[in-house]
Amino acid sequence: MIKSMTGYGRAREQIDGYDITAEVKSVNNKILDVSVKLPRSCSFAEERIKPLLQSLGVNRGKVDVYVSMTSLENSDDVITVDRGYAEQYINALKELRDEFGLPDDITTMSVASNKDVFTTVKKEDDLEADWQRIKTVLEAAINAFNTARENEGARLVNDVRTKLQTISGIVDQIDENSTTATEEYEKRLYKKLTEVLADTGVAVDEARILTECAIFADRVAVDEELVRLRSHVNTFNGILDGDGPVGRTLDFWCQEMNREANTTGSKAQNTVITGFVVSLKHEIEKIREQIQNLE
Repeated sequence: MIKSMTGYGRAREQIDGYDITAEVKSVNNKILDVSVKLPRSCSFAEERIKPLLQSLGVNRGKVDVYVSMTSLENSDDVITVDRGYAEQYINALKELRDEFGLPDDITTMSVASNKDVFTTVKKEDDLEADWQRIKTVLEAAINAFNTARENEGARLVNDVRTKLQTISGIVDQIDENSTTATEEYEKRLYKKLTEVLADTGVAVDEARILTECAIFADRVAVDEELVRLRSHVNTFNGILDGDGPVGRTLDFWCQEMNREANTTGSKAQNTVITGFVVSLKHEIEKIREQIQNLE
């Protein structure tokens, strides 16, 4: 199923004495850009999260992943003081106190409020077990995230299909009006020549008019452009019937439709067709804006 690049998913479970929460959210982006926020004790898992997202069908977007993991029972983890960091932090507090004449409230608890002062060291044997716990909750959050993206994707696809129907209708209108352009040109040309030659006694050269009309018809013919536009619409719908990432592909076909619309507009010889071309390009632009949200 085609997905939007915008979505949100959350899951929370208690596993083996740990309360674990995972959140996943994303916005549009040309590539897959993953930002991960983990407890320091679980930082080892960061490099595993992007491959997990990709394995579950996340291919594009700026994705933010947040995981918290709190022990509900006595833990075997060893908490130590990062002495180098703590020393620098306390010295910075003293410098702040002295320079600005602040009250001296540097206490154990005030220093301990900075969590970076402490380092949690896990037993090596526990790392894989912790990853499996995190993975279980994270997969649930990613599945919820993907469901939200699929729902949004379905809405976007329906909207694009509606606009494609509008484009097909506009193409039909251009086709109908383009057939009358040559007839109107012939009438204008015949009338102008008749007026110019009225006092000269020279007859209007019917063969010359037919030749000029044939040249004009060839110059303003948009049959090929309209055929390609209809083909592009069919291609677009076929891609929307598919699955997986389609955003880049659809962006290419939007460019192709816009190219044909521009050519049609440059050949237009009456304001009616010009108006239809303006509407056509407007619908193509609206589609292009929508597919920027598709993965």
